[in-house]
Amino acid sequence: MRERVRDESGQAALLLLGVVAALLICVAILLGFGQALGAKSRHQRAADLAALSAAVAMRDAYPRLFDSGPDGLTVAAFEALARERALRVGRANGVTLRAWDVTFPGGSFAPTRVRVVARGAASVRVGERPRSVPVRASATAELAPGSDAILGGPARGEGGGYDGPLAYRMGHAMRPDVAAAFDRMAAAARRDGLTLSINSAFRSDAEQARLFAANPNPKWVAPPGTSLHRYATELDLGPPAAYGWLAASARPFGFIHRYAWEPWHYGFGPNPRDRAHPAQYERGSWEPPGGDHGRVVRRLPGFVPPRFHDGIAAAALRWNVPMELLAAQLYAESGFNPFAESAAGARGIAQFMPGTAREYGLADPLDPVASIDAQAHLMSDLLSRFGGKVALALAAYNAGAGAVERHGGIPPFAETRAYVARILGLLGGAGAIAGGSAWEVRLVG
Repeated sequence: MRERVRDESGQAALLLLGVVAALLICVAILLGFGQALGAKSRHQRAADLAALSAAVAMRDAYPRLFDSGPDGLTVAAFEALARERALRVGRANGVTLRAWDVTFPGGSFAPTRVRVVARGAASVRVGERPRSVPVRASATAELAPGSDAILGGPARGEGGGYDGPLAYRMGHAMRPDVAAAFDRMAAAARRDGLTLSINSAFRSDAEQARLFAANPNPKWVAPPGTSLHRYATELDLGPPAAYGWLAASARPFGFIHRYAWEPWHYGFGPNPRDRAHPAQYERGSWEPPGGDHGRVVRRLPGFVPPRFHDGIAAAALRWNVPMELLAAQLYAESGFNPFAESAAGARGIAQFMPGTAREYGLADPLDPVASIDAQAHLMSDLLSRFGGKVALALAAYNAGAGAVERHGGIPPFAETRAYVARILGLLGGAGAIAGGSAWEVRLVG
């Protein structure tokens, strides 16, 4: 009997030792998993931060993709800026990223997504032997169109040299008497075979400050508080083909050519900033000290074929929407191809679906002039419907107003988001909106 008890005690001790050994092995394994999970967490955090930082760099530089001037960026240079930011943030968070770890999925002409893959290894110890376990984490950030960019403005001027009601022509604000005078002058120009366009009008001091900050050259941009545009009397007009007509014909309509070095700048009435010497303007244009004769003002962006200027300008004036908006849409929709047809059945330069074309009285979508007019009519309606928020109006143009309302914003459709993002980029490059205010940056994977 004593032998049996002794055997059972020995077996229990052996069993207990086995259980302890198994627990120690489990603890070692768990510690190894913990080390691996810690490394994975560190790499994931680095990937997330690198992707977000790269997307912020893309947001800030996006309008420069569409700028044909010296500050413009190629797609390769744009991607290089974002990639460099991602690599720097990865290093700051203890993870070494390589150039090929940062990619731009989607193959878009103007990329709006960036993907970061963080690779590495974690040294884990199971028992006495350390093991190297590969670690991989990825993150994708999206430059998504926001809904707060507004084309249009307040009913009254404030924050400048004019405090009073504003009227709008082609989406640009001015005093009502200036708008009425412009209407008369534009009608006279049409009778002479020219279509005038407005490229700039009233700007508050805050708007002028942003413009000056972007280009702090007083020969090109007036410092805040000094621009005549703050008085709501000044118009920058186009196209260049009309400069001669304006110089010869603007005065009877009350417009005075302000500066010899700016053939596009006309003000209504005497210079409101210089009441003491209005006669110098009545004698003709005035040369301010240090005027830059080499300056070339940009009108419609360089991607717009000149033959479409008149159609865009006439439609923009008729439906009171900015020319830049119509031009950017046409570029994104068809590349200015009047005979474009999509697989979904959209036709023409503005890519109207048959039902929408009928709704807006567009008998022939392949007629570019009629299509641009219908496009401006539709965008005017959509901007009004969505409170002037250009991103929502663009999303509605692409996906339908019902989709925008159902989703309470830009629908989560890849095509629609890419469409809106591209046009906001074009508008930012044209100076029609402030690029940064139009974007949201977020992780999407």
